[in-house]
Amino acid sequence: METEKPVNQFREHLKFGLLNHIRYLYFKPLLGRCGKNVYFDKNVQLFRFRKNISISDDVVLKEGVKVCTANNDSEISIGARTTIGYHTYIFASDKISIGSDCLIAPFVYIVDSDHNIEKEQKINEQPNDVAPVKIGEGVWIATGAKILKGVEIGNGAVVAAGAVVTLNVNDFSIVGGIPAKVIGERK
Repeated sequence: METEKPVNQFREHLKFGLLNHIRYLYFKPLLGRCGKNVYFDKNVQLFRFRKNISISDDVVLKEGVKVCTANNDSEISIGARTTIGYHTYIFASDKISIGSDCLIAPFVYIVDSDHNIEKEQKINEQPNDVAPVKIGEGVWIATGAKILKGVEIGNGAVVAAGAVVTLNVNDFSIVGGIPAKVIGERK
């Protein structure tokens, strides 16, 4: 008896309509790389230095996703078969890399910089403090999570809904809370 392959219900029912194809044709020449079968839902916005954005094959960007490379040296890469949920924001001043086969839920915020806060100077006059973010393969980031500068999330890790991740996450760890702490391991 053959074992049936598990069905990804979301991808099974995803329909590439004419408007999705038009959006693909619009974004493809603007990006550094745009793989095959990339699904751009309505109201997806790719800002500023679009040539520094690399999207692999079969990526899904749902409605309202915003991806921004903030300067000429910043980079964002999204691995194959990754899904970015509704109204997720990804902002890079340095480098953000997201591995293949990741599930990023709605309203997630991923950023690789924050503001310096020395008291001798106004905050809006201080430079940003930047450090790259790396998200491994097969990671699930649940709704409303925040991934902050300098964080590495290991392969197969899970970030709970609403978590604020300020430290590295090991492979197959489950983290949650503010700030996020290990709350379990995948078995």
